Amino acid sequence: MHFKEVRADSNRVFQLEIYHAVPGKVPALEERFRGASKLQAKYNLDVVGYWVPIDSTFGNSNPAFANTFVYLVAHASQEDAKKNWDGFHADPAFQEYVKSEKAEKLIEGVDSTFMRPADYSAMK
Repeated sequence: MHFKEVRADSNRVFQLEIYHAVPGKVPALEERFRGASKLQAKYNLDVVGYWVPIDSTFGNSNPAFANTFVYLVAHASQEDAKKNWDGFHADPAFQEYVKSEKAEKLIEGVDSTFMRPADYSAMK
């Protein structure tokens, strides 16, 4: 049996963002991102989705994901990601989110990483 090698035609990458919220503040963080999502789109930050982990009906909840908010961004390349994030962060509307965070702390920390799709991944 021969397997056909699949190659991505670009340098597309995905950026995983895991926000660790102040306990009990995930709903407020969701609301903040509801507004920020429009600004992200303005700067070609192609968010694949936003998620809030839930307790599993199988009893497998993972305490490491308590008080987290997760989203995934697709970028044409890491260079494009930098350019788009720089524009987003320079926008005066983003500065309002910075002020909002200073006024009401919702975020304890953020874990962020870039990922490349595996050659057998359905999403590339």
